[in-house]
Amino acid sequence: MNYVRLGNTGTKVSQICLGCMSYADNAKGSHPWALNEELSRPFYKRALDLGINFFDTANAYSSGTSEEILGRAMRDMARREDIVIATKVFIKMRETPNGGGLSRKEIFFEIDASLKRLGTDYVDLYQIHRFDPETPLEETLEALHDVVKAGKARYIGASSMYAYQFAKALYLADRHNWTRFVTMQPHFNLLYREEEREMLRLCQEERIGVLPWSPLARGRLARPWAERSETNRGQSDTFGKKLYSHAESADENIVNAVQKIAEQRGIPMSQVALAWVRQQPTITAPIVGATKLHQLEDAVASLDLTLSKEECEQLEAPYIPHEISIG
Repeated sequence: MNYVRLGNTGTKVSQICLGCMSYADNAKGSHPWALNEELSRPFYKRALDLGINFFDTANAYSSGTSEEILGRAMRDMARREDIVIATKVFIKMRETPNGGGLSRKEIFFEIDASLKRLGTDYVDLYQIHRFDPETPLEETLEALHDVVKAGKARYIGASSMYAYQFAKALYLADRHNWTRFVTMQPHFNLLYREEEREMLRLCQEERIGVLPWSPLARGRLARPWAERSETNRGQSDTFGKKLYSHAESADENIVNAVQKIAEQRGIPMSQVALAWVRQQPTITAPIVGATKLHQLEDAVASLDLTLSKEECEQLEAPYIPHEISIG
């Protein structure tokens, strides 16, 4: 396993982050493809055996049960000081006026709720799941700063938003001497590269670590185009269908290019797609979900693959601009 610094911090993380959305209590609003606790535990064990020390979840994943399952697995399988746990806040958790968002009230409530579910005194990376247009940005940033100063989070990060919003957040943090975001979690893969226009350049300039979500485009880059809807997730993932419904002819050509290179090298398509993401500037660790053990092993194996300049050009050439999507 390769380890790199988490953004501009001194903390080191594996170059593959295990995304935990797929491990949840099926009775509490989980996705149809999610694995229950019993089925998920081998994935945590295998991840640790492979050297993965970085785990990403969120308070909203299956009503908090993803955090609970992750917390129990880590207590049983690892030492807290050896792993890096990331979780998120923003998505509505309760059907009440203050049941979601990034107000000071909600952030303070949700960090404690997440820590209780995870069974830990702190999280390593506390991320805002999305930008909250209804809360003053200053209120959110100062609340996050206070969470860090209270010892409940080591670092803070952000996820999909417009680059100008992220730039403003960094500016305000510097102006008020508040804790700065150290990571950005954008939607980025071979089928969606709009973040190259502004966000990735901003992150490179500001030394922000980039943790792409959906680096395999919800599995579309891991199998031939004709098989994109054959899995349980492919059939039931309405969010994924929304994300990738705007330029299917170009997307098909990209998937075909991934397949061709994979066949030439004699490796799974997922390794090619993940290697391309990893080789882009500013990338710290793609967040990879896995519901089959070989998917996890293939993700780690992708770290040994270096694509040539010609192969990257083949993968990138079919791309056309997509409708902006911040998830």
